[in-house]
Amino acid sequence: MKILQRATVLALSALTAASLLTGCGDKENTVGQEKTNISYAKGSGPYTELFEEAIIPILEKKGYTFECVELNLSEADVVINDGDVDLSVEQHTAYMEAFNDSAGGDLVALSRIPTVPASVFSNKHASVDEIADGMTVAIPQDAGNMARAMIMLQDLGWVKLKEGTSKATASPEDVEEYLYDIEIQELATNLIATTLDDFDYGIITGSIVAYTGLDPSTALFNENLSDEFWLQVVVKAENKDTQWAKDVVAAYQSEEFLNWIRENNGPKYNDLWSIPEY
Repeated sequence: MKILQRATVLALSALTAASLLTGCGDKENTVGQEKTNISYAKGSGPYTELFEEAIIPILEKKGYTFECVELNLSEADVVINDGDVDLSVEQHTAYMEAFNDSAGGDLVALSRIPTVPASVFSNKHASVDEIADGMTVAIPQDAGNMARAMIMLQDLGWVKLKEGTSKATASPEDVEEYLYDIEIQELATNLIATTLDDFDYGIITGSIVAYTGLDPSTALFNENLSDEFWLQVVVKAENKDTQWAKDVVAAYQSEEFLNWIRENNGPKYNDLWSIPEY
């Protein structure tokens, strides 16, 4: 399974920038040859919120201005790849690589950023230890998040994946053995969160946990964040060595930002974030 079918990607690529891009920020500003106006894909998850609240103020001190472009994630990757938008902070490497494979894209990940792990939730069971034959487990249907769900099921001891299965592309087709006779149902992650009563367990990604107001403390199991599933600053490959890209990475890795998120993670975000080590 791919995140976008090729025909869909090509159709999106054919749209003009004017039809896709809804700006909500400053106009472009450059000093000499150095780009100082940064456009970013504004998603509905908490990662863009974090970028706007904590990273933009750091970069504004350096003279940068910002223009947000309201797009869903699949649209964002298309326009970043086309060079119409500069960056995204709403995806992990597995999602990005699935887009590159599907669309012939040229996106690269620059730096881990604080990430909300995917988690197992249930309205029927108090523990993952209650798993039993005949139960249903809902997992995200998009390729990148499906992969992280399958890795979680293996970590839980519910399935065994075939040797050599890629963490970035794992799917139910890669199951070598079901250690419990469970039914895996693939569904959009936001629907898993809103129809949790229909399943014994559901795996819900961090951005949806935040968006739907689920209490992260009620999660029964959190994923072990591997390299593929940390959220990343993502840009087009040709921009990875630009000064503005380096400054965005430096802001995320700055002591100022790390102090900000340590101070706000508890009181504002209910200990939602896992913070990478740089």
